[in-house]
Amino acid sequence: MDAFFASVEQASKPSLRGKAVIVGGLGPRGVVATASYEARAFGVHSAMPMAQARRLAPNAAYLVPRFQLYRTISEQVMGLLRELSPLVEPLSLDEAFVDLEAAGAAWDETSARLVGGGLRADIRRVTGLTGSVGLAASKMLAKIASEQAKPDGLVVIEPGTERALLAPMSVRTLPGVGPATGDHLRRAGITTVGEMAEAGEDELVRLLGKAHGHALYAMALARDERSVVAERETKSVSVEDTYDVDIHDRVRVGVEVQRLAERCVRRLRGAGLSGRTIVLKVRRYDFSTLTRSETLRGPTDDPAVVREAAARLLESVDTTGGVRLLGVGVSGLADYTQEDLFAQAAGEGGGGLGLGEGDGDGEGAGAGDVEGVVEAAVGERRWVPGRDVRHAVYGHGWVQGSGVGRVTVRFETPGSLPGRVRTFLVDDPELVEADPLPLVAEGCGGAGGAGAVGGVLA
Repeated sequence: MDAFFASVEQASKPSLRGKAVIVGGLGPRGVVATASYEARAFGVHSAMPMAQARRLAPNAAYLVPRFQLYRTISEQVMGLLRELSPLVEPLSLDEAFVDLEAAGAAWDETSARLVGGGLRADIRRVTGLTGSVGLAASKMLAKIASEQAKPDGLVVIEPGTERALLAPMSVRTLPGVGPATGDHLRRAGITTVGEMAEAGEDELVRLLGKAHGHALYAMALARDERSVVAERETKSVSVEDTYDVDIHDRVRVGVEVQRLAERCVRRLRGAGLSGRTIVLKVRRYDFSTLTRSETLRGPTDDPAVVREAAARLLESVDTTGGVRLLGVGVSGLADYTQEDLFAQAAGEGGGGLGLGEGDGDGEGAGAGDVEGVVEAAVGERRWVPGRDVRHAVYGHGWVQGSGVGRVTVRFETPGSLPGRVRTFLVDDPELVEADPLPLVAEGCGGAGGAGAVGGVLA
């Protein structure tokens, strides 16, 4: 799904179509979640600090994410993919692999192109967005094809052409080659996939180690035997917040942990799950990250149990000097709950207390939790840019900005012309928060191609 969040915002806000849009955390520690193609022309990209993005594109529209709407649209797209094949492997809200051959949906280049073209048309019809599709004989190549197809395109990598296609590409094109590996290969004189293949397996093993060297050599030869996995087991549910200013007050830290525990349980229940291990994540003022965990006697989805366990874990963490980030998670998931919740909360029967420390890179509560990270910078403020509102007189709109006791709202809907802007007092009783409107009215066609949605088909 190309520039997915930004594309959704452009499709739902007529005044932003064709303009630079940047979605993410708006505080001084916020990061860019997605930038529209217009914003990318200024050098803005995802994961960039928001402060840097503002320097590069000062006139862009800066909005907080609306995950409720993004999830709804993602579910629509995933539903279309599952109509093609039962073998759909979602990687995130905005990306998925689909095995067409196993379902008999496609068996050669012609049938694959027909399926891909039909999918793109269906995505536009159902969501109002456009779709980019990559088709190939393996997951790695389908991913590369989808990148080449962006935006709003379809690319097929024909069998037999893979090595010639890969040879001139940067080694960073291959999955598993990040900045560190790329620099290591560059120092060895290897910058392209073709040069990686020519170097040979033994040399790559010497440079990168046995497992990594073997895997990357196979990929350089266009070999990827990974199958599409339809179901990916959820291992944990977590939320986390990054704060604009370090929290020094111990009482405030405790309040934030309780709030995160409540949010985590809501997400846990929404997924129909329970868990038996409660995890607390704390990133301190010096960027050191600590994790603490407590395992209960049985799985629970009770908010009181999770709150109390998180509070106990916090007692073992030194927050002197300030806290940058907090997270609460639940792992050891199950689809049932332990009956004796009160005994768990009291610690009867000896649930173990596990202590651990980590660098926060993909481990612990909230790891990879984009929603918590990018929304945290706006905290609990009410009128934040991009959020939906409704006025008793003027109808549906969205917040453009607020300050000095006033809030500015642009009144428009996905199907309207660019709307007018009006300013109100922040406590105006006729102005209330609202749910997002669908991009496409039921039974109607697309809204006309704002942004792109890309499935990756294998």
